[in-house]
Amino acid sequence: MDLLAPFTEFAFLQNALWGCLALSLSAPPVGVFLMLRRMSLTGDAMAHAILPGAAIGYLVAGLSLGAMTLGGLVAGLAVVALSGAVSRSTVLREDTSLAAFYLLSLALGVVIISSQGRNVDLLHVLFGSVLALDGAAVAFLAGVAAVTLATLVVLYRPLVLECLDPAFLRAVSRWSPVAHYGFLALLVLNLVAGFQALGTLLAVGMMILPAAAARFWVRDLKPLLAAAVGVSALGSVLGLVLSYHLDAPSGPSIVLTLGGLYLLSIVFGPRGALRARRVPAHHLKA
Repeated sequence: MDLLAPFTEFAFLQNALWGCLALSLSAPPVGVFLMLRRMSLTGDAMAHAILPGAAIGYLVAGLSLGAMTLGGLVAGLAVVALSGAVSRSTVLREDTSLAAFYLLSLALGVVIISSQGRNVDLLHVLFGSVLALDGAAVAFLAGVAAVTLATLVVLYRPLVLECLDPAFLRAVSRWSPVAHYGFLALLVLNLVAGFQALGTLLAVGMMILPAAAARFWVRDLKPLLAAAVGVSALGSVLGLVLSYHLDAPSGPSIVLTLGGLYLLSIVFGPRGALRARRVPAHHLKA
Protein backbone atom coordinates (compact mmCIF):
# COMPACT_ATOMS: atom_id res chain seq x y z
CA MET A 1 0.00 0.00 0.00
CA ASP A 2 1.37 3.39 -1.02
CA LEU A 3 0.99 5.55 2.06
CA LEU A 4 1.56 8.76 0.11
CA ALA A 5 -0.91 7.94 -2.68
CA PRO A 6 -3.72 10.11 -1.19
CA PHE A 7 -1.65 13.24 -1.86
CA THR A 8 -1.69 12.49 -5.58
CA GLU A 9 -5.35 11.53 -5.70
CA PHE A 10 -7.15 14.18 -3.65
CA ALA A 11 -6.86 17.94 -4.16
CA PHE A 12 -7.98 18.74 -0.60
CA LEU A 13 -5.09 16.70 0.79
CA GLN A 14 -2.68 18.50 -1.52
CA ASN A 15 -3.94 21.85 -0.21
CA ALA A 16 -3.62 20.58 3.36
CA LEU A 17 -0.06 19.41 2.67
CA TRP A 18 1.05 22.69 1.06
CA GLY A 19 -0.61 24.68 3.83
CA CYS A 20 1.12 22.69 6.56
CA LEU A 21 4.49 22.95 4.79
CA ALA A 22 4.04 26.72 4.59
CA LEU A 23 3.29 26.79 8.31
CA SER A 24 6.35 24.63 8.89
CA LEU A 25 8.53 27.33 7.34
CA SER A 26 7.26 30.14 9.53
CA ALA A 27 5.90 28.85 12.84
CA PRO A 28 8.83 26.71 14.11
CA PRO A 29 11.44 29.52 13.83
CA VAL A 30 9.12 31.70 15.90
CA GLY A 31 8.81 28.80 18.33
CA VAL A 32 12.60 28.54 18.61
CA PHE A 33 12.85 32.17 19.72
CA LEU A 34 9.92 31.66 22.11
CA MET A 35 11.78 28.73 23.64
CA LEU A 36 15.07 30.61 23.90
CA ARG A 37 13.30 33.58 25.51
CA ARG A 38 11.48 31.23 27.93
CA MET A 39 8.16 32.44 26.54
CA SER A 40 6.66 29.13 25.38
CA LEU A 41 3.59 29.57 27.57
CA THR A 42 3.23 33.10 26.20
CA GLY A 43 2.66 31.54 22.79
CA ASP A 44 -0.10 29.38 24.23
CA ALA A 45 -1.68 32.41 25.88
CA MET A 46 -1.62 34.41 22.64
CA ALA A 47 -3.18 31.49 20.77
CA HIS A 48 -6.23 31.88 22.99
CA ALA A 49 -6.18 35.66 22.80
CA ILE A 50 -7.04 35.73 19.07
CA LEU A 51 -10.30 33.86 19.64
CA PRO A 52 -12.72 36.79 20.18
CA GLY A 53 -11.51 38.58 17.06
CA ALA A 54 -11.86 35.44 14.98
CA ALA A 55 -15.29 34.85 16.51
CA ILE A 56 -16.48 38.35 15.62
CA GLY A 57 -15.15 37.92 12.09
CA TYR A 58 -17.06 34.66 11.86
CA LEU A 59 -20.30 36.28 13.06
CA VAL A 60 -19.93 39.08 10.52
CA ALA A 61 -18.94 37.06 7.46
CA GLY A 62 -19.25 33.38 8.31
CA LEU A 63 -16.29 31.08 7.63
CA SER A 64 -14.49 33.84 5.74
CA LEU A 65 -10.70 33.65 5.66
CA GLY A 66 -10.27 37.41 5.39
CA ALA A 67 -12.73 38.38 8.13
CA MET A 68 -11.55 35.82 10.67
CA THR A 69 -7.89 36.58 9.94
CA LEU A 70 -8.39 40.31 10.33
CA GLY A 71 -10.39 39.82 13.52
CA GLY A 72 -7.76 37.50 14.99
CA LEU A 73 -4.94 39.90 14.15
CA VAL A 74 -6.74 42.84 15.75
CA ALA A 75 -7.58 40.86 18.89
CA GLY A 76 -4.07 39.46 19.27
CA LEU A 77 -2.32 42.78 18.73
CA ALA A 78 -4.78 44.46 21.12
CA VAL A 79 -3.91 41.97 23.86
CA VAL A 80 -0.18 42.53 23.24
CA ALA A 81 -0.61 46.31 23.43
CA LEU A 82 -2.83 46.24 26.52
CA SER A 83 -0.63 43.83 28.45
CA GLY A 84 2.43 45.89 27.58
CA ALA A 85 0.74 49.12 28.69
CA VAL A 86 -0.35 47.57 32.00
CA SER A 87 3.12 46.16 32.70
CA ARG A 88 4.76 49.54 32.00
CA SER A 89 2.36 51.57 34.15
CA THR A 90 1.68 49.22 37.09
CA VAL A 91 3.55 46.83 39.37
CA LEU A 92 2.46 43.78 37.33
CA ARG A 93 4.98 41.94 35.16
CA GLU A 94 4.16 41.50 31.48
CA ASP A 95 3.53 37.77 31.80
CA THR A 96 0.94 38.35 34.54
CA SER A 97 -0.93 41.04 32.65
CA LEU A 98 -0.80 38.91 29.48
CA ALA A 99 -2.30 35.96 31.36
CA ALA A 100 -5.13 38.15 32.64
CA PHE A 101 -5.99 39.54 29.21
CA TYR A 102 -5.75 36.19 27.45
CA LEU A 103 -8.18 34.62 29.94
CA LEU A 104 -10.62 37.45 29.32
CA SER A 105 -10.18 37.05 25.56
CA LEU A 106 -10.68 33.30 25.64
CA ALA A 107 -13.85 33.57 27.73
CA LEU A 108 -15.23 36.35 25.54
CA GLY A 109 -14.55 34.38 22.36
CA VAL A 110 -16.28 31.25 23.63
CA VAL A 111 -19.29 33.31 24.77
CA ILE A 112 -19.55 35.04 21.37
CA ILE A 113 -19.49 31.78 19.41
CA SER A 114 -21.67 29.83 21.86
CA SER A 115 -24.31 32.56 21.74
CA GLN A 116 -25.15 31.37 18.23
CA GLY A 117 -26.01 27.91 19.54
CA ARG A 118 -23.95 25.98 16.97
CA ASN A 119 -21.42 23.71 18.64
CA VAL A 120 -19.98 22.48 15.35
CA ASP A 121 -18.84 26.03 14.56
CA LEU A 122 -17.24 26.33 17.99
CA LEU A 123 -15.32 23.11 17.36
CA HIS A 124 -14.20 24.41 13.96
CA VAL A 125 -12.82 27.61 15.48
CA LEU A 126 -11.16 25.89 18.45
CA PHE A 127 -9.65 22.92 16.60
CA GLY A 128 -9.49 24.07 12.98
CA SER A 129 -9.97 22.05 9.81
CA VAL A 130 -6.78 21.62 7.85
CA LEU A 131 -8.59 19.55 5.21
CA ALA A 132 -10.79 22.56 4.44
CA LEU A 133 -7.89 24.72 3.27
CA ASP A 134 -8.43 26.08 -0.22
CA GLY A 135 -6.15 27.85 -2.66
CA ALA A 136 -6.70 31.26 -1.03
CA ALA A 137 -5.85 29.89 2.41
CA VAL A 138 -2.70 28.19 1.14
CA ALA A 139 -1.63 31.43 -0.57
CA PHE A 140 -2.21 33.31 2.70
CA LEU A 141 -0.10 30.81 4.65
CA ALA A 142 2.66 31.09 2.05
CA GLY A 143 2.52 34.88 2.36
CA VAL A 144 2.78 34.66 6.15
CA ALA A 145 5.82 32.38 5.76
CA ALA A 146 7.49 34.88 3.42
CA VAL A 147 6.81 37.83 5.74
CA THR A 148 7.99 35.88 8.79
CA LEU A 149 11.25 34.74 7.23
CA ALA A 150 12.02 38.21 5.86
CA THR A 151 11.32 39.83 9.24
CA LEU A 152 13.43 37.30 11.11
CA VAL A 153 16.33 38.01 8.75
CA VAL A 154 16.04 41.74 9.50
CA LEU A 155 15.60 41.30 13.27
CA TYR A 156 17.90 38.31 13.67
CA ARG A 157 20.77 40.00 15.52
CA PRO A 158 18.65 42.04 17.98
CA LEU A 159 16.45 39.00 18.63
CA VAL A 160 19.48 36.86 19.42
CA LEU A 161 20.89 39.55 21.70
CA GLU A 162 17.54 39.97 23.43
CA CYS A 163 17.50 36.23 24.14
CA LEU A 164 20.97 36.47 25.70
CA ASP A 165 20.83 39.81 27.53
CA PRO A 166 17.74 41.99 27.01
CA ALA A 167 18.96 44.59 29.51
CA PHE A 168 22.16 45.09 27.52
CA LEU A 169 20.21 45.44 24.27
CA ARG A 170 17.98 48.09 25.85
CA ALA A 171 21.05 49.96 27.06
CA VAL A 172 23.02 50.03 23.80
CA SER A 173 20.45 49.93 21.02
CA ARG A 174 17.17 51.45 19.93
CA TRP A 175 16.27 48.12 18.36
CA SER A 176 15.09 46.69 21.67
CA PRO A 177 11.40 47.75 21.45
CA VAL A 178 11.38 47.04 17.70
CA ALA A 179 12.69 43.53 18.28
CA HIS A 180 10.38 42.87 21.23
CA TYR A 181 7.10 44.09 19.77
CA GLY A 182 8.03 43.08 16.23
CA PHE A 183 8.54 39.55 17.46
CA LEU A 184 5.22 39.58 19.32
CA ALA A 185 3.53 40.80 16.14
CA LEU A 186 5.12 37.89 14.25
CA LEU A 187 3.85 35.56 16.97
CA VAL A 188 0.30 36.84 16.55
CA LEU A 189 0.52 36.64 12.75
CA ASN A 190 1.69 33.03 12.83
CA LEU A 191 -0.93 32.05 15.39
CA VAL A 192 -3.61 33.53 13.16
CA ALA A 193 -2.13 31.60 10.23
CA GLY A 194 -2.04 28.40 12.28
CA PHE A 195 -5.59 29.05 13.40
CA GLN A 196 -6.74 28.56 9.80
CA ALA A 197 -5.52 24.97 9.87
CA LEU A 198 -5.27 23.83 13.48
CA GLY A 199 -7.66 26.09 15.39
CA THR A 200 -6.85 28.38 18.29
CA LEU A 201 -6.20 25.58 20.77
CA LEU A 202 -3.67 23.64 18.66
CA ALA A 203 -1.99 26.35 16.56
CA VAL A 204 0.82 26.83 19.08
CA GLY A 205 1.70 23.13 18.75
CA MET A 206 3.25 23.80 15.34
CA MET A 207 5.56 26.32 17.04
CA ILE A 208 6.66 24.75 20.30
CA LEU A 209 6.85 21.00 19.65
CA PRO A 210 9.24 21.14 16.66
CA ALA A 211 11.44 23.69 18.43
CA ALA A 212 11.58 21.58 21.59
CA ALA A 213 12.30 18.39 19.61
CA ALA A 214 15.06 20.02 17.55
CA ARG A 215 16.78 21.24 20.71
CA PHE A 216 17.72 17.64 21.54
CA TRP A 217 19.57 17.21 18.23
CA VAL A 218 21.48 20.45 17.60
CA ARG A 219 22.92 23.24 19.73
CA ASP A 220 23.79 26.17 17.45
CA LEU A 221 20.99 28.56 16.59
CA LYS A 222 20.95 28.44 12.79
CA PRO A 223 20.99 24.61 12.63
CA LEU A 224 18.36 24.65 15.38
CA LEU A 225 16.08 26.81 13.24
CA ALA A 226 16.56 24.50 10.25
CA ALA A 227 16.03 21.36 12.34
CA ALA A 228 12.79 22.75 13.80
CA VAL A 229 11.48 23.40 10.29
CA GLY A 230 12.44 19.85 9.27
CA VAL A 231 10.75 18.28 12.29
CA SER A 232 7.59 20.29 11.63
CA ALA A 233 7.49 19.33 7.95
CA LEU A 234 8.02 15.65 8.76
CA GLY A 235 5.37 15.69 11.47
CA SER A 236 2.90 17.42 9.15
CA VAL A 237 3.32 14.84 6.40
CA LEU A 238 3.15 11.87 8.78
CA GLY A 239 0.20 13.38 10.64
CA LEU A 240 -1.81 13.88 7.46
CA VAL A 241 -1.01 10.33 6.30
CA LEU A 242 -2.05 8.87 9.64
CA SER A 243 -5.23 10.93 9.79
CA TYR A 244 -6.24 9.72 6.32
CA HIS A 245 -5.54 6.02 6.85
CA LEU A 246 -6.88 5.93 10.42
CA ASP A 247 -9.85 8.21 9.68
CA ALA A 248 -8.80 10.50 12.54
CA PRO A 249 -9.07 14.31 12.88
CA SER A 250 -6.25 15.85 10.86
CA GLY A 251 -5.21 18.75 13.12
CA PRO A 252 -4.93 16.72 16.32
CA SER A 253 -3.18 13.95 14.35
CA ILE A 254 -0.50 16.39 13.21
CA VAL A 255 0.03 17.73 16.73
CA LEU A 256 0.14 14.22 18.19
CA THR A 257 2.70 13.20 15.55
CA LEU A 258 4.82 16.23 16.43
CA GLY A 259 4.46 15.21 20.06
CA GLY A 260 5.66 11.71 19.18
CA LEU A 261 8.73 13.14 17.45
CA TYR A 262 9.37 15.24 20.54
CA LEU A 263 9.21 12.16 22.80
CA LEU A 264 11.54 10.25 20.48
CA SER A 265 13.95 13.19 20.59
CA ILE A 266 13.93 13.11 24.39
CA VAL A 267 14.99 9.45 24.32
CA PHE A 268 17.39 9.36 21.37
CA GLY A 269 18.61 12.91 20.84
CA PRO A 270 22.33 13.45 21.54
CA ARG A 271 21.98 16.92 23.09
CA GLY A 272 20.87 16.70 26.71
CA ALA A 273 18.41 13.87 26.17
CA LEU A 274 17.88 10.78 28.31
CA ARG A 275 20.16 8.58 26.22
CA ALA A 276 23.00 11.07 26.42
CA ARG A 277 22.64 11.32 30.19
CA ARG A 278 22.78 7.52 30.57
CA VAL A 279 26.07 7.25 28.66
CA PRO A 280 28.98 7.64 31.10
CA ALA A 281 31.49 10.34 30.29
CA HIS A 282 34.98 9.24 29.27
CA HIS A 283 37.84 10.94 31.06
CA LEU A 284 41.50 10.98 30.17
CA LYS A 285 43.68 8.94 32.49
CA ALA A 286 47.28 9.69 33.26
